[in-house]
Amino acid sequence: MKRTVIKIDEEKCNGCGSCVPGCHEGALQIIDGKARLISDLMCDGLGACIGHCPMDAITLEEREAEPYDEIKVMEGMIEKGFNTIYAHLKHLKDHDQRKYVQQGIDYLRANRSRINFDPEELLHKLHQPEAQTAQAKALKIDVHHGHHHGGSCPGSREMSFNRSTASPSSVEPKENPSQLRQWPIQLHLMNPAAGYLNKADLLVAADCTAYAVGDFHNSYLAGKILAIACPKLDHGTEIYVEKIRRMIDDAKINTITVMIMEVPCCSGLVQIVQKAVVSASRKVPVKAIIVSVQGEIISEQWI
Repeated sequence: MKRTVIKIDEEKCNGCGSCVPGCHEGALQIIDGKARLISDLMCDGLGACIGHCPMDAITLEEREAEPYDEIKVMEGMIEKGFNTIYAHLKHLKDHDQRKYVQQGIDYLRANRSRINFDPEELLHKLHQPEAQTAQAKALKIDVHHGHHHGGSCPGSREMSFNRSTASPSSVEPKENPSQLRQWPIQLHLMNPAAGYLNKADLLVAADCTAYAVGDFHNSYLAGKILAIACPKLDHGTEIYVEKIRRMIDDAKINTITVMIMEVPCCSGLVQIVQKAVVSASRKVPVKAIIVSVQGEIISEQWI
């Protein structure tokens, strides 16, 4: 079957091993000085390892691969203890992989005698909302060294920013403050069940548009939730159709604005959104904005 799995560029990989702890499923090992994917069965294709690679050697690709097997993953993980299993299931939950989360919990319940903790305790922690009182606390950043501490896949941790109520400060406000209202913004990392999507206006922007359009934040991002993608370079874009469909049907987003560059390959992003709209049970208005390579708006119309 065709599905999304990781791809390792051996020329870039320096064998540092930073990616290995990030793969709780145990699909990565350092062999002969290089990171290797040892089993398609154990790669969930969600890319938790990507952010840990300092050499940018790991990407996602769609290819023929054996189906991901959560039971096989749990069999290899069960001896690693509560924290590792929790991090694994939390990673799946953050990416809305409910079927695999349930399979993992069912496996723990069926093998209760082999573990030294109560599966129900793990399940309770898994579904507890995380308090995110500040961005730095949520990411657990060492401000002196810029390192992330604890938790899995910090780059995909869900956060919502309130742009309407700025906290009092003696610092002079910026002339052009950011209009970004949430994190993450890359479509592969976004959870269609995220609270910030509820009845929101969605801007699906091709990666290059924010660099081309001088007033991107104030004129096009303000008041919207952002999803960025590249139909040419991103792998597994078929997942985008289902994600956007769920945003329409489950999150009940109000509108979708698709912003693309004038180059031919960029039109694929409009097609992805249109497929999602057709497959959804709800109907939402869609606006397409085409940007020239010099940053000028060529057209802006509802489609």
